[in-house]
Amino acid sequence: MGEAERTAPQDPAAAAAGPAPALAPAPRPRSGRRAPALLRAARPRQWLKNLLVFAAPGTAGLLTDPGALAWSGAAFVLFCAASSGTYLLNDARDAERDRLHEHKRRRPVAAGEVSVRTAVAAGAVLVAAVPAAVLATGNWPLLAVLTGYLLLTGAYTLGLKNVTVVDLVAVAGCHVLRAVAGGAAIGVPLTSWFLIVVSLGALLVVTGKREAELRTPGGARTRDTLARYSLSYLAQVRTMASAAMIVTYCLWALETPTETAHRVVHGLSIVPFIAVVLRYHLLVDRGVGEEPEEIALRDRPLQLCAAALLALIALGVYWG
Repeated sequence: MGEAERTAPQDPAAAAAGPAPALAPAPRPRSGRRAPALLRAARPRQWLKNLLVFAAPGTAGLLTDPGALAWSGAAFVLFCAASSGTYLLNDARDAERDRLHEHKRRRPVAAGEVSVRTAVAAGAVLVAAVPAAVLATGNWPLLAVLTGYLLLTGAYTLGLKNVTVVDLVAVAGCHVLRAVAGGAAIGVPLTSWFLIVVSLGALLVVTGKREAELRTPGGARTRDTLARYSLSYLAQVRTMASAAMIVTYCLWALETPTETAHRVVHGLSIVPFIAVVLRYHLLVDRGVGEEPEEIALRDRPLQLCAAALLALIALGVYWG
């Protein structure tokens, strides 16, 4: 995994990208549009990922408790602020490269709608404010997880994104920390089943995102690691992660419930779970996995399968 080796891309999608074009100077931000542009730069659509904080309380059957629900909601808001801060800092650092990308060049910082200085200032304020807010509550487990998340995202922005394979693990780890935070916020111990399924699911989504980026024209020029991946390798990782995740979920669904009725409900949830995974694979193969949150918001078959999965899990956990 030595980073000294800079080999040419083996995949036609990366090879066809050609030499990087000269960068055009970013337009000056217009004062009347700075606030809406700054909000878009915070990527509110990606706050959807932070719903993972409800996973541990939800599967533990605690979302009907007002105190647990309040802490889960607070953790969600804190992670939205923290993730937006890291997105702003990351976009400020990558603004020039983002202008080479077919889609990322429309991001407010890359497009010049928000200046790099403004993005850095806003991001730093959010990153500093989140731990301070948690510190005031005295919730030390949540503070530890949030601090770990900020440190990991900071390390990713500063260098881990350029280390092959490690970049996949780092981004997947950020998703896992979101799920861990939900348990830390209310003191729920996390089972090995939960951690394995979440970890493999995060790796599946991140790998699919990288695969879609590699398929995008010019995508390999905007991220150092993409030129060292191939579509076949990423597809193998995606297949491995999804297969292991399905097996783990099936073992949990068939072994965890003690009552027959609950066991049947959990067993039935395997069907929509596998359907969600298969649908996601199909979408990635079509080259639309670069923005996972867009898939979740727009793909109706995936939404229906996910809704059926959540309904069966909730029925198994909260019934009786």
